[in-house]
Amino acid sequence: MRRPTLFIIAGAFAALVIVTAATQPALAQPPDTPYPAMAPLADYLIASPESEAALARSAAPKSISDAADVMVLTRNGYITADKGTNGFVCIVERSWDSPIDSPDYWNSKIRSPNCFNPAAARTYLPITLMKTRLVLAGKSKTEIVNAIHSALDSKQLPPLEPGAMCYMMSHQQYLNDAGKAWHPHLMFIAPGDAAATWGANLPDSPVLASNDPEDRLTVFMVVLGNWSDGTPGPQTGPDH
Repeated sequence: MRRPTLFIIAGAFAALVIVTAATQPALAQPPDTPYPAMAPLADYLIASPESEAALARSAAPKSISDAADVMVLTRNGYITADKGTNGFVCIVERSWDSPIDSPDYWNSKIRSPNCFNPAAARTYLPITLMKTRLVLAGKSKTEIVNAIHSALDSKQLPPLEPGAMCYMMSHQQYLNDAGKAWHPHLMFIAPGDAAATWGANLPDSPVLASNDPEDRLTVFMVVLGNWSDGTPGPQTGPDH
């Protein structure tokens, strides 16, 4: 998922709408990026499936995550470690779910616990799973983007369903070297460039949108006051 870099207050701190780096013009990856290539696969893996499952579940309150499917990353891709009953899927995304121009694209420290609701599990999660298969097959960034676009065009990847969203409320999340755990938040996912239909990014509008042309979708974020375990999140200003 997109790594947040900036947010703007829209009412109380418990309901903030934020914009991500994807709203900025794409920049070429700097030559001095600290992660110029993929690290050994072992660096991206978590020692035990049980530990990864617990981290994945921490993305959402227990009332949701306890009944969710849980997927964990193996050397052959993601597999279902626990089968749930509510249609949600909890998973720890890795660095290659960032935009391809992100300096953290190959950062093996990235751990992004997500709990996708049923609509997102059916129609957004397949993008993450496909990217992971391509990474493990040794494909380049360009090959990955081209393969995703081809799969979207051919309907190998399904169209995004209305109402797709996910929870990212884990206190243990590591989203990038700058933000690390950042803030607990929700993400609402819309197909295409949906900013205009929400009145986003207009003068004086409190709504900011992040268009993602690589995955052909728009992400809206709402920052929350508490982590999934109920403890308070950071109470910092809008540039943190």
